[in-house]
Amino acid sequence: MKNPKQQPFPTRNRTAAWGPWLNDDSLPSSRSLFSEILHWMLAPLLLLWPISIVVTYDVASRAANKPHDQELVDNVSALARQVRFDANSHPLIMPSPAVAMLVRSSNEDTVYYQVLGGGGAVLAGDGGMPGPDDNEYPDNGKVRLRDGEYHGESIRIAATQVCQDDTNSATCALIQIGETRAKRSALSAQIVSGVLLPQFAIVPLALIFVWFGLLRGVAPLNHLRDAIGRRRPGDLSPVDVQTVPDELRPLILAFNDMMARLDHTLDAQQRFIADAAHQMRTPLAGLRMQVELALDETDPQQLRLMLHKVLSGAERSAHLINQLLALARVEASTEKLDEFVIVDLASLTREIVADLVPAARHKKIDLGMEALPARAPLVSGNAVLLREMVSNLVDNAIKYTPVGGHVTVVVEPDDTVADRVLLRVQDNGQGIPVDVRERVFERFYRVLGTNAEGSGLGLSIAREVAELHGGGIRIEDNAGGVGVQMVVWLSLLPE
Repeated sequence: MKNPKQQPFPTRNRTAAWGPWLNDDSLPSSRSLFSEILHWMLAPLLLLWPISIVVTYDVASRAANKPHDQELVDNVSALARQVRFDANSHPLIMPSPAVAMLVRSSNEDTVYYQVLGGGGAVLAGDGGMPGPDDNEYPDNGKVRLRDGEYHGESIRIAATQVCQDDTNSATCALIQIGETRAKRSALSAQIVSGVLLPQFAIVPLALIFVWFGLLRGVAPLNHLRDAIGRRRPGDLSPVDVQTVPDELRPLILAFNDMMARLDHTLDAQQRFIADAAHQMRTPLAGLRMQVELALDETDPQQLRLMLHKVLSGAERSAHLINQLLALARVEASTEKLDEFVIVDLASLTREIVADLVPAARHKKIDLGMEALPARAPLVSGNAVLLREMVSNLVDNAIKYTPVGGHVTVVVEPDDTVADRVLLRVQDNGQGIPVDVRERVFERFYRVLGTNAEGSGLGLSIAREVAELHGGGIRIEDNAGGVGVQMVVWLSLLPE
């Protein structure tokens, strides 16, 4: 089982560059959640504010133009009513005093007027006023407004046409009244200032409230950080999700789940250390006792027998230490998946079987391997760990198979799942009861009633190696009903 590198939570207070939220000068530079939210709130506001000023000015200009445009329309309509026609249908204008009353100048603006007869002859008013373009020429009795320039000033012009005979342009008169824009600009500025001046006070206040609102919003993060920082290094109890905001609840649930898994790992590690210490203490105590007895023994025959027992105990201790080192190697490799290479599982298994033939012959066990599959079963894995797995499975089968038995190793494709290979280690030993088949994969667990020597780590190592390679292991009954078979499945590399 993997030995996690626990990083204790720091207990000192963290001082942030922007305020008391989640930042630490000792940590690598990263994006601040506070700054991220603040930027996304202020950037649109600062972008939209100039746009709102432009829109406000446009609306204010339209609002300021409306009453003054209506006044121009009324004046030009009144002036048009003063136009008369003589006996030859030529337009005439009423006396100038009456006209002056209609088009009098104000204190702010200058008003100009013009009356043109047929052929463009100036009947009254300012002859230099700009006339309308063809597309701006008003219809008979209709008033059209346009912008223009006169004497270097921008003016607003209202124009209409009075005709006695629509079919003859000589019987028409064009009447225009122009007015400078001082009153309009003043009214527009008044409207804009009335709208924008409060914004100059409201926007900074809004920024201040946003700032303090964000500070209050990240306060639960600070409380959570402080609560975790005050914990003892060994305290892996879950954080109360009822005291955190809803947005943080999924994160805290995931954190609690990680803490639970870490707690389970540490508990298993502590049990393993205790069991390993106990397993190591027993053979070492036996070795010490045998050596003490050998020191007091004078009979050479008895002394030789005791030395054999010492050798046997040393071999068991060495086997246990080798198994513990192998297990540590498996755990250290769980994070080194980049060391995986392409491994021919059948060839590797054949080599291991060949290496264990002498041990099988010593117990007069028929150890063999069935014919290799037509397609080389290539898997991605760590060759050293896969060798350890196969070696443990075959060695276990030899140990727990009685003298004169047989052990068969099979590497074959999985008929039920495509692109998967099976490794079967079959024996005709006494078998494993169904109710303890899952427990035999626990560390240091051994089935009662067996006389074979072992550490109880072989199957645990085999399972961890199989799972590290994305596979698994299970125990099945032998086809003949005697003994069991260990079945390992691994994923094949694509062709």
